[in-house]
Amino acid sequence: MTKNMAKRLENKVCIITGSANGIGFATAQKFCDEGGISIICDMNDTQVQAAVNQLKSAGGQADGFVMNVTNRKNIDEVVAAVMDRHGRIDVLINNAGITKDARLVNMTEEQFDAVIDVNLKGVFNCTQAVVPHMLKAGCGSIVSASSVVGLYGNFGQTNYAASKYGVIGFTTTWARELGPKGIRVNAVCPGFIETNILTSMPEDVLKGMKDRSWLRRLGQPEELANVYAFLASDESSYINGIALEASGGISL
Repeated sequence: MTKNMAKRLENKVCIITGSANGIGFATAQKFCDEGGISIICDMNDTQVQAAVNQLKSAGGQADGFVMNVTNRKNIDEVVAAVMDRHGRIDVLINNAGITKDARLVNMTEEQFDAVIDVNLKGVFNCTQAVVPHMLKAGCGSIVSASSVVGLYGNFGQTNYAASKYGVIGFTTTWARELGPKGIRVNAVCPGFIETNILTSMPEDVLKGMKDRSWLRRLGQPEELANVYAFLASDESSYINGIALEASGGISL
């Protein structure tokens, strides 16, 4: 019986930004496992192709494009290419993000602008490029990466906190605008996730992160991928406009 059951994202075309590695790649893997077509979008051509090849070698359906979420012309070209090759876009995962941390008194304008451009305006750019195609289809799911830092702030992350709080504002606004058109818009607020970004951090800092979670551990990229898959799929068909915290309970 299980073998005949349709997978949650069967043949859905899913654009995932920042997906050559980390949480984005884990999400692309999960979407392939669920029958989706994962569209890898990232900055480095070599990494994009490696990610696509890895997904295909495991039996997944995947395609890849070099894309900079701050370059609207580049985004429009990628969206047009996806439509040309696959005929539709069912899911957009706004996952791409960067950090450039500093205390307020030390933060440069370049640090502030770079994070806002990628983490906030990048979400605007990609969503605005994709939505017209979802509107024509009368359906779609958009999920954007916010953060617990967007909910509660964090020392040394003025720019990052502002960008991630802004993503929540986008989410609630677009959920109202697009929900009546059949397009759901949600956000995920991850806590501390064990990715390559954390490998250079001192052990005492990592222990502090683990201790803030009531599960007493860091999250895994695959656990975030599961959340993205749920919100992207029809299983969450009555969920719209939420910012879902996935942090092991650090806000408790």
